[in-house]
Amino acid sequence: MPAAAPAAVTLEGTLERLTYYNEDNGYTVGRLRLEKAGEAGGVGPQPVITFVGNFSQLRPGESLRLEGTWTDHPEYGRQFKVSLHQIILPHTIEGIERYLGSGLVRGVGPVTAKRLVRHFGQDVLRVLEEDCGRLTEVDGIGAKRARDIVAGFASQKGLKDIMLFLQSVGVSPSLALRIHRHYGNDSVAALRENPYRLADEVFGIGFKTADRIALQMGLEPTSPHRVRAGLLYFLGQNTQEGHVFGFREYVEAKVAEGLEVDIDLVSAETDRLVDEGILRQETLDQGQALYLAPLHRAEKAVAEKLLLLARGEDWDPPSPGEVAQAAADAEIELSPEQSQAVGEALSHGVLVVTGGPGTGKTTIIKCLLGLCRERGLTPLLAAPTGRAAKRMTEATGQEARTIHRTLEVVFSPGRGLEFQRNEDNPLEADIVIIDEVSMVDLVLMHHLLKAIEPPMRLVLVGDVDQLPAVGPGSVLRDVIASGTLPVVRLTRIFRQARESLIVVNAHRINEGQMPALNDRDRDFFFIEEALPEKILETVVALCSHRLPDRLAEMGLAGDPFTSIQVITPMRRTVIGVENLNAELQKALNPPGWGKAEIGGRALCLRTGDKVMQIRNNYPKEVYNGDIGVIRAVDAEGGQVAVAFPDAAGPRIVAYERDEVDELVLAYATTVHKSQGSEYPVVVMPVSTQHYLMLQRHLLYTAVTRAKKLVVLVGTKKALAIAVRNNKLEERFSRLADRLRGL
Repeated sequence: MPAAAPAAVTLEGTLERLTYYNEDNGYTVGRLRLEKAGEAGGVGPQPVITFVGNFSQLRPGESLRLEGTWTDHPEYGRQFKVSLHQIILPHTIEGIERYLGSGLVRGVGPVTAKRLVRHFGQDVLRVLEEDCGRLTEVDGIGAKRARDIVAGFASQKGLKDIMLFLQSVGVSPSLALRIHRHYGNDSVAALRENPYRLADEVFGIGFKTADRIALQMGLEPTSPHRVRAGLLYFLGQNTQEGHVFGFREYVEAKVAEGLEVDIDLVSAETDRLVDEGILRQETLDQGQALYLAPLHRAEKAVAEKLLLLARGEDWDPPSPGEVAQAAADAEIELSPEQSQAVGEALSHGVLVVTGGPGTGKTTIIKCLLGLCRERGLTPLLAAPTGRAAKRMTEATGQEARTIHRTLEVVFSPGRGLEFQRNEDNPLEADIVIIDEVSMVDLVLMHHLLKAIEPPMRLVLVGDVDQLPAVGPGSVLRDVIASGTLPVVRLTRIFRQARESLIVVNAHRINEGQMPALNDRDRDFFFIEEALPEKILETVVALCSHRLPDRLAEMGLAGDPFTSIQVITPMRRTVIGVENLNAELQKALNPPGWGKAEIGGRALCLRTGDKVMQIRNNYPKEVYNGDIGVIRAVDAEGGQVAVAFPDAAGPRIVAYERDEVDELVLAYATTVHKSQGSEYPVVVMPVSTQHYLMLQRHLLYTAVTRAKKLVVLVGTKKALAIAVRNNKLEERFSRLADRLRGL
């Protein structure tokens, strides 16, 4: 006879710590301190046990009721495998203290929680709810602090309904806080109406979480609402990979597979979405192109507006003498191709200028600004990121702003993102010059062009061989490939730039040649290390003491925070972003007296840490990729203050506890996130462990981020693989076709 299934057991206790958490599927390994010794299935009196299961992210200090069975893992020993779980209010003094100190109640951290429990004992929750005036009896709590704590607890009470509702479908308190912050008292009603809106509207909740909630709320797996949400989610993910559209046959097959439904259901819902105008479809030789409607409109509008601007009324082109005089006034020397670019910028409605490092793109902009002054024209300078705009300002002496600020973007909770500069309120300039255009995606280009009207001139400057934009489309690449607009390619490397191995090697890499390595007293070095663990050790040593000493010799500030940036191709692995950041944090900003800490994205953030914003936050005016330094952490109130560089000096931005997940450590970053930036020193691991990401354009982009010094650490084999691999990232876009067709 088969063995009987083990009997289900119910345990209650407090989450001691998370040993492991997988953000993709919620698989969790944790340690639970049991409420009663001896509950641990006959394993003795020890009150702490290991449990495993799938959860939305938990927070240490929460009280849990777990239902499951005991198992014996061959490597890790006895574990409690959870089938059902519930987050409950604590009963014990220790549990109450952990609950209050966990950050769920704003204004109460571990220290205040200890004081409250010491004073009121188990009665503390009743006091907070019914007799809050007594809080001032506690040392360190004045009238204002008491009001803040009461407001925090009242807000927590307001979450009760949604917390109870979401616990039954496996949503953690931290996500519940975000949901309540977004929908307020309408949270439960909003979820009952359409749980899939969470994936679109609440940061940190993806389609998989929303789908799990929907199914546990009783939605049928074959529901048209679920299929529709799956289609829109997949096409949204498609745009995050840079595509403007997807081929219908492929999209429907992937959605049917992911949802485990019949493909006919998916096809029927696709037809409905096309009929409703939510999706747009075009017939191509390769199949049916399926667009999200806003991207279809944007692609058509960008092509139409570029050609409209290109046909703008002619201006008198500057004479060669005029260009030469402008160059002399700026104390610069122009090559023939640079002179051509300056002249054509004023002759054509649209001009594209592309070239690698050291070819004089910035010199063209400076000379062009001089010509504008001579002719009484008003120029406007912009770039896609704050860092790129700051560099543009420093190089030209004229203020440059981000494209978002140039277009006067505002955000309101009710109306979302609005561009104040548009076709009804165009920009006020005669010529608009955009730098780092390779970073501009289709949507942002669409909004920019809406605010530019003939006879304004547009000059697009960028390096087409760098990585394309993070968002959908390859605007610069497509415009050049179309062959319909004037393009000046800069190929000559100027003498001063040729003295830099960074510049020379960037061009060698771009041409498929191995870079020159370890030329004494130059600025490009390679350190041979084969094992990923040794590469990691070397990178940490370089950043913590070896390079700061070298920087001092070069006359640069030896501060690793501002001078040195580690760039790596991948997020995971021993030498991926996540592990590099953890190890660099230990070396460069270890725990210390006066350094407050707070949890964020499965990592500890502390005062002095270098951090990066990972999503656009328009109300705070901080954007995806912005790097700053944590100036202060309020562990009790759950707030973090970050200083971001700004033209007028450091700008302090405050984050609430449920916003901290917008920040990650930035001692190391991916190549994609480094776009638009320049750093005095770049350190990059190059290992076959990153085989899938060993690509020429990735290596080229990383190398061109450095101004003074590049240090590669790894193997020559991996370096050779990257140099030889010229496979371009294919993006589905029809912008080039539309430009040619129109």
